Amino acid sequence: MAQPAQGVQWGGYDPWTVVPPPAERERKTVSRRGAWIAVLLIALVAGCLGGGIGAYAERDRASGGVDVKLPQAPVEKEARSPGSVAGIAARSLPGVVTIHVRGSAEEGTGTGFVLDKRGHILTNNHVVQSAGTDGDISVTFNSGQDAKAEVIGRDTGYDLAVIKVDRVSGLTPLPLGNSDSVRVGDPVVAIGAPFDLAGTVTSGIISAKERPITAGGEKEDGSDVSYVDALQTDAPINPGNSGGPLVDRKARVIGINSAIRAADDGSGLGGGQGGSIGLGFAIPINQGKRVAEELINTGKATHPVIGVTLDMGYTGDGARVNTKGAGGGAPVTAGGPGDKAGIEPGDVITEVDGVRVHSGQELIVKIRSHRPGDRLGLTVRRDGKERAAELTLGSASSG
Repeated sequence: MAQPAQGVQWGGYDPWTVVPPPAERERKTVSRRGAWIAVLLIALVAGCLGGGIGAYAERDRASGGVDVKLPQAPVEKEARSPGSVAGIAARSLPGVVTIHVRGSAEEGTGTGFVLDKRGHILTNNHVVQSAGTDGDISVTFNSGQDAKAEVIGRDTGYDLAVIKVDRVSGLTPLPLGNSDSVRVGDPVVAIGAPFDLAGTVTSGIISAKERPITAGGEKEDGSDVSYVDALQTDAPINPGNSGGPLVDRKARVIGINSAIRAADDGSGLGGGQGGSIGLGFAIPINQGKRVAEELINTGKATHPVIGVTLDMGYTGDGARVNTKGAGGGAPVTAGGPGDKAGIEPGDVITEVDGVRVHSGQELIVKIRSHRPGDRLGLTVRRDGKERAAELTLGSASSG
């Protein structure tokens, strides 16, 4: 009978070694694995601690052994000077609103300011005109409060409109200044929502007065053209500033921001999206106050007229009276202000109260800057000779 091979049965056998049972061998294998994991964890923690200690030591060497604390001024709680831009803004902002308009075909953003405790707000006509008869107008106050608004009256000739909010408490009307007191170089602050950035405050000066500005003119009959004898300012205003207040150093409104000369095409705030180049124009508050009162009281505004039809295509210097009236009518209204002053068809009006006018548009702007019933002194050229004429302005309704 063959014997089992010794190398197979006993190979590698050590008689002095105690061979553990299988279960105990498995426990020792697991124990060794746990030991290795513990060693790795200890090494990882030691590395982190070493890195942290090294970083702290490096920071400690860089700072000279102390924690760095930078000096800073304390919070200043005292109010700003009332005449500073910050002081003017603090008094004016509560009375300024951002206007959002949504019509059937378009929507837009503008600005307005509170006129009285009854909720009347003054803005530009071109801000609210897209609402039409069935659009939506909402206003947001500086406090964040929202309210619906309705149109009380608007006038395209002056580019002004009055809207009204109801059931809003804590209204802050802005005081109105006198635009006749404004001087070139006076500091001013403009407040509005350029590009829908509500409560934006910019500052500048009055750059010029009595700038003849026209805007609109999309209708063929020219009935939507606005004529403004504007205040010019370099306070930056942009699309969305329309209808916002231009205030003096006593926080009194002296103008309604309405148009800019843009870097692209010179369109007003109601048109393109060109940015400010420091040429902004505001409707004088004296004109705005009169129109606002009429819109609130009657829903319409009156325009001063001289009772003549002008030749808007005339390229010479001055404003020429047409030789033919519109629609076959008389170019000089019989019994009207111009007729009573002796103005005839073909006459050229060159001055208004001693101020030169160079076109029919400039004449209309000068006339619109007055009230019906005001007396004006004109210089009229006829057959190469000039003569003086005086007239009393008549009245026409915007409706």
